[in-house]
Parts: sequence; structure tokens; C-alpha cells
Amino acid sequence: MSVVMSFAIFPTDKSESVSPYVARVIDRLKTLGVPFQLTSMNTIVETDEMKQALSVLSEAYSALEKDCHRIYLSVNFDIRKGKSNRMESKVKSVEGKLE
Repeated sequence: MSVVMSFAIFPTDKSESVSPYVARVIDRLKTLGVPFQLTSMNTIVETDEMKQALSVLSEAYSALEKDCHRIYLSVNFDIRKGKSNRMESKVKSVEGKLE
């Protein structure tokens, strides 16, 4: 199974720039050993099961909860049985069709 998840998480009770808080989340992801890709609008993660994806979200929240009193979290899932490495292969599939 492949669970590709994109999510955005950041505090809304801090300054206009939230990059220090996003960096905290990314540091936490690095310790989890899951493949991820940071983009300008969200972070994409691929896991082998839904339970692991939900654990990633919990860890991301934990990275912010101690000093953030209001946190925004948005998440999308693409779940497909019988496949893996889709975070990379989906992009390559589109790129292969471009002229």
C-alpha cells in the first residue's frame, strides 16, 4: 500500500513569517525516516500504511504544541493498494508525457 499525504501545518498565533515553525516540523520528519518533500505550500510524505501517515501528523503537531496556542493543519491523502514509491513515480509519469 502507498499513502501519499500532503499537509500544511503552522501556528496562526505567531508572526507573519512561520518558517521557523515549519523548520521544526521538517526536523521532526527527518527523525521519522519517512520520505518527504518540502514545497512552498505544503509537505508531501509517503508511508506504507494509514496508521503511519496519521502518526506523522501527530509528530508534526507535537513539534509545535509546546509554544503555539493556535495551529492550522490541512491534509490530503492519496491511498493506493498494491503500489509503492508513488511520490516519485507520479511525477516521473507526468514528466514523461511532456514534450
